[in-house]
Amino acid sequence: MTTNTKRVRRGKTIRGRLRLVATVEQLGPGLVTGAADDDPSGIVTYSQAGAQFGNGLLSTLVLTYPLMVAVQLVSAQIGRVTGKGLARNMDEVFHPLVVTSLVFLLFIANTINVGADLAAMGSVGALSVHLDRHLLTVVFALLSLILQISIPYRRYANILKWLTLVLFSYVGVLFFVHVNWLSVARNLVWPQLDWGNATTTVVAVFGTTISPYMFFWQSAQEVEEIEAAPEKKPLKAAPRQAASAFARIRLDTFSGMAMSNIVGIIIMICTAATLNKHGVTNIQTATDAAKALEPLAGHLAFALFSLGIVGTGLLAVPVLAGSAAYAVGESRGWECGLDNKPWEAVGFYSVIGAATIIGVGIDYSGLDPMRALFWSAVINGFVAVPLMVGLMLVASRRRQMGKFTITRPLAILGWAAAAVMAAAAIAMVAVH
Repeated sequence: MTTNTKRVRRGKTIRGRLRLVATVEQLGPGLVTGAADDDPSGIVTYSQAGAQFGNGLLSTLVLTYPLMVAVQLVSAQIGRVTGKGLARNMDEVFHPLVVTSLVFLLFIANTINVGADLAAMGSVGALSVHLDRHLLTVVFALLSLILQISIPYRRYANILKWLTLVLFSYVGVLFFVHVNWLSVARNLVWPQLDWGNATTTVVAVFGTTISPYMFFWQSAQEVEEIEAAPEKKPLKAAPRQAASAFARIRLDTFSGMAMSNIVGIIIMICTAATLNKHGVTNIQTATDAAKALEPLAGHLAFALFSLGIVGTGLLAVPVLAGSAAYAVGESRGWECGLDNKPWEAVGFYSVIGAATIIGVGIDYSGLDPMRALFWSAVINGFVAVPLMVGLMLVASRRRQMGKFTITRPLAILGWAAAAVMAAAAIAMVAVH
C-alpha cells in the first residue's frame, strides 16, 4: 500500500470521526428526554407488561413511536420558535385555572415518579453494596439536587447526555436470555393477546411512554439552549436560523424517541423470555424484575439490569423534578431555568427541592411506591390528553408561532396521538 493511499484512508477516517462527533453534538434535549422516559417507572411498567403478557404488548411501542415523535417535535418547536416554555404558552390558550389544575396534577404525578424512582435506585443499590436502602435513597436524592443547583447548565446538559449511554446495559441483557424471535416479530406486527385483560397495562404503557413531563422538559430545554447561546434567538425574531434549528430538532427527537422505544421493547422481550416463560407474572418493583432475572438469566444479566435502573434513575429524577419546576414556574410567571443561580430563581429551585424531598418522604412513608408508580403512569395517560390538545392549539396559532405553525402532516400525527391517548383512557374506564 502506497503512502498516498494510507494518507487518503487516514483522512477519510478522520473526516468520518469528525462527522460522527458533529452529529452527536447536535443531540441534546430530545436524546435526554427520550432516555429519561425509560426511568425506573418505565422499567416497572415494561417489565410488568412482559411478565404478564409475554411478547403480546410489543406492538404498543411500535405504535407509540411516530406519536411520540410528533408530540415531542411539536413541544420542541414551540420552545424554539417562541422562546417561551409550554406552560407560559398554554396560558394564552386555556383559562389560568385550567392551566393551574393541569400543572398541579403534573406535579403530583411527577413527585410520585421521583419518589418511586429514588426508592428503586436505593433498593437496587442496596443489593450491590449492602447498605441501607433508605440511606442510599437519600444519597441519590442529594446527588441529584447538588448536580442541578451547583453545575452550570451547559456542563449539566452534557452530563445528562452522556448518562444516556447507560441504556445500552439493557441491550447487553439480550445476550444472556433465550429469545423466541419468531414470536417477537409476529407480536411486533400483530399482537396475540386478550385486549380486555390488558387494557389497564396498555394505558400504563402509553402513559409512561407518552408522558406529560416530557412535553414540558423538551420545550423548556429548547428555551435554555437559546438563553445559553447569545447567537441564538427565538425563531419568530430570527427566522434565518429556522432551517438549521429544525434540522437539529428533527435529528435529536427522532434519535431520542427511537432509543426510548427500542429500550422499552428490549425490556419487554427480556422479561417475556425469562419471567413470563417461567410463570413469574407479578412484578411489583424494579428490584423484583432485576432479582427475578438472576436465577433465570445469570448474575451478569442481573448486574446489567440493575445498572440500568440506577443509571436511568440518575438521569430521570432531575428531568422529572425539573419539568415540574418549569411547569409550575412558567404558569406563575416566575424566573425559570437551570442556567440561573438558585437565588436568581428561588421559586423554580424550590419546586425542584420540594419534588425531590417529598419523593424521599414517599420512600419513608410506608406507602407502596411501585404500586403508586404504576398508577401514576395511568394518571399520566389521562392528564396527557388535555395537555396534548393545548399543545396542538398553541402550535397551530399564528399569533404565537408566526409563520412557523406546524406542518399538516405533523398536525395530523399530533392530533392522532391525542386521540389514541383519549381512546386508551376511555377504554380503561369502560373495562373497569
